[in-house]
Amino acid sequence: MKKIGVLICDDSALMRMTLKKLIESDRHLFVIGTARDGEDAVEKARNLKPDVITMDINMPGLDGLSALQIIVHEKIAPVIMVSSLTQEGAVTTFEALELGAFDYVGKPGGTVSSDMSSVAEELIEKIKAAARYDPKAKLEREIRAPKKRVSRKKNISASQVSGVSTTDFKAIAIGISTGGPKTIFEVLPYLPGDLNAAVFLVQHMPPNFTGSFAERIDKSTPLKCVEAQAGMTVEPGHIYLGKGGHHLTLLKTSNGRIIIRTPTRPKSLFMPSADVMMKAVAKVFGSNTIGVIMTGMGKDGAEGMEEIYRAGGVTVAESEESAIVYGMPREVVERGIAKIVAPSWEIADTLTKLANGHN
Repeated sequence: MKKIGVLICDDSALMRMTLKKLIESDRHLFVIGTARDGEDAVEKARNLKPDVITMDINMPGLDGLSALQIIVHEKIAPVIMVSSLTQEGAVTTFEALELGAFDYVGKPGGTVSSDMSSVAEELIEKIKAAARYDPKAKLEREIRAPKKRVSRKKNISASQVSGVSTTDFKAIAIGISTGGPKTIFEVLPYLPGDLNAAVFLVQHMPPNFTGSFAERIDKSTPLKCVEAQAGMTVEPGHIYLGKGGHHLTLLKTSNGRIIIRTPTRPKSLFMPSADVMMKAVAKVFGSNTIGVIMTGMGKDGAEGMEEIYRAGGVTVAESEESAIVYGMPREVVERGIAKIVAPSWEIADTLTKLANGHN
């Protein structure tokens, strides 16, 4: 296997040294060079031709976003943003993703973090995923993805949804991880505002990021998207995004209402966890559940999809054709529990038909 050359860009000498040590702890990676600011990063990226670039966002002179735009425009290499886990950091990170960044990794301790070892595995795996990413696949996605978003938001009044029960609408439970913040926009904006389902979405993401992410989804989709909060009543035509640091589960009351719960137990590698969310949704909605597993590392969601499959629901896995990281979907496919396998650009149409009762 050819070693992956990484260019590190960060204005902190300590962070550059820390990242170099973490990256080179994996025998398949090596640091081809380091840069102290955006201008330095662009110059070295042009000369060194790295396979992947890690980019700090806040730097003097040419900042990370400006450098990113140049690197993306010149198609030099995929870029992973290394950002602060703050509300402000979240907003800037999503801007970077929209500008073409491959993915991001959060600095656990802020701008300069001595605790990067806690995200070492995530960083290494994302670098490897970025190095495997084929720019031609991006062109293919742009050609094949839906070109037209569907109807505008449906205004649902409280009187329309009071007393709704699981017999009135379906549940769509989506689990997604690495590559998800971009891929999910190939699905959600193309769901109609009158979708006869509530959507439960788990994207592996830090606590300060999910609120901003929910706002971005809400602006781009006909459905109403909110960060899931304990006590919310589940309504059709809504997307409930799992809150970072909490699980997303449900409770059905004696009068048939379905309530959001956000427990912090069980402790798991991912919080929110796709497995925990999907099992909870399947328990309440049973055969009216549509499970979807998309791009991501590992196998979170596989057990939850099995639960949906056993409950008589429909299970959909993103195909290798479109998955940026074919880890989580592969696990579901190899277990033989994916009733439908489809590329990301076909999933919205599939979900619309399933929610409207066309199995």
